[in-house]
Amino acid sequence: MPELQTLDADDRRADYVARYPRTSPLVQPDHVYVKADFPGCRAVQVSREELADLEGRIEYWDARTEIAMVAEEVTVYHERPSRRLAQLAEIIGQSRGSPILCVGTADLLLRDEFGAKARIMQADETLYLHPRTDRPTGSSMVVGETLPDVVLEVDHSTDVYRGKIELYESWGFGEVWVEVPEDDNPLRPRRKASGLRIQVRTPSGFEERAESAAFPSWTAEEIHAAINEFELSSETVAAVWRVGRLLGEREGTAPDDSPFLREARQRSREEGRLEGLQEGRLEGLLEGRRAAIRELATRRFGERAAERLEARLAAERRPAALDRACVAVLECATEEAFLAWLAESAQEGGS
Repeated sequence: MPELQTLDADDRRADYVARYPRTSPLVQPDHVYVKADFPGCRAVQVSREELADLEGRIEYWDARTEIAMVAEEVTVYHERPSRRLAQLAEIIGQSRGSPILCVGTADLLLRDEFGAKARIMQADETLYLHPRTDRPTGSSMVVGETLPDVVLEVDHSTDVYRGKIELYESWGFGEVWVEVPEDDNPLRPRRKASGLRIQVRTPSGFEERAESAAFPSWTAEEIHAAINEFELSSETVAAVWRVGRLLGEREGTAPDDSPFLREARQRSREEGRLEGLQEGRLEGLLEGRRAAIRELATRRFGERAAERLEARLAAERRPAALDRACVAVLECATEEAFLAWLAESAQEGGS
């Protein structure tokens, strides 16, 4: 498939209409996007029949022009935030008590009135908060059917605000996150500062918000920090747990509704009970030995020496130390010798 050096949108559209006379897109039929609307992409001529063989990530494809805007380069800088978001969504789903579906870069498809592919976009990540009832039913996410609750665009060498954001708005998407990662990629324009911007659909169109509507209380600042971390920080763990519980309270679910967390908690409780039993048995044995040594000291040296020994051994949990105390009771010939041993062992920090 040849890469186009120039775009003649009118000619391409006329050719398309001639070959597909019965089809016409339903949403935004007039505007034709060009390469300048998709910086960081190359323009590739590709027909509807050739789409399946096109390699690379499609930012946008239009049947009228048969032009695909394909991302120039897919880098680690670009991919890491979307992978991290999928991990965070899994944790939020666990804390909520029901799963969240992430479907990655699958096609966002607009069909024409006859069901043919009219336009295609691919996001960096797409999230469905209630996949048990709302999820794609085929190989693509189709406009007019169940759209994702959140779409993530990683704006690294591209620029979503040049053209793609208005498509999301006109196609009816509820929430779009635009992330510029922290990584200092030389392909990123210098004018683009790192950060995350949240666009939330309102009756008058997209509106930028500091906080997600789909994930209550999760702020743009927190999301940006979380998807740029190599390891989860305590702040991120607290934030995603808070968001998951808010969703759970709203929907009547709890962490124990998650099979994994339910199993983990059950195992933890069982291990705790076992440790408690083992601890109880050990403490019982130690208490028995301390009582026996005290009784022996009472018989040999009297109550005063026994009380001092009892105080000395009250917190002692080392079997070897109890053994040494027992030997001292047996080997000391007098009460004075035993009390001297007690004083000496206390100074040494052992018994």
